[in-house]
Amino acid sequence: IARSLNERGCEVTIYPALTPAEEILETNPDGIMLSNGPGDPKECVEIIEELKKLFATNIPIFGICLGHQLMALANGADTKKMKYGHRGANHPVKDLKTGKVYISSQNHGYMVMEDSLNRDIAEVSFINVNDGTLEGVHYLGKNVMTVQFHPEAVLTEYGHELLENFCKIAKEFHQEREEELAEEKTA
Repeated sequence: IARSLNERGCEVTIYPALTPAEEILETNPDGIMLSNGPGDPKECVEIIEELKKLFATNIPIFGICLGHQLMALANGADTKKMKYGHRGANHPVKDLKTGKVYISSQNHGYMVMEDSLNRDIAEVSFINVNDGTLEGVHYLGKNVMTVQFHPEAVLTEYGHELLENFCKIAKEFHQEREEELAEEKTA
């Protein structure tokens, strides 16, 4: 994931999972990537609390796999263990905005329960074509998007488009913040 962002012109700083939100925010990041990882997302109680603080900012956030699950939990949704999980590189996911289906790479044993999403703050953006499970969420009024699959490993242009879009949003956020600082200095 870090290499994919570097290839798109992003400077990447990697933090340990238990880094306090305040420490991350002190660096004025242009965007935050929540990466994948193993285990039951509900056991990541401390991380979920820190994600609530990050979500409360205007910083663009993109979550992948465990990052997707943790962001959902931070916003009141629920997760559950899947009977078999999704493993491999041939999982079709449907983009609900465009109707297009993409083949994705996945490796997870837990899923976000679609019926637990607060529809006042979140909308489903992707579903798994095979079993109908939730594959992506867009958080309303925020530049926050999460996906269960691995866009950095998608062998089509679409996975690259998701990452490029996140980088574009982060660069725009940076420019807006720079313009605000310049205006404050002249005022």
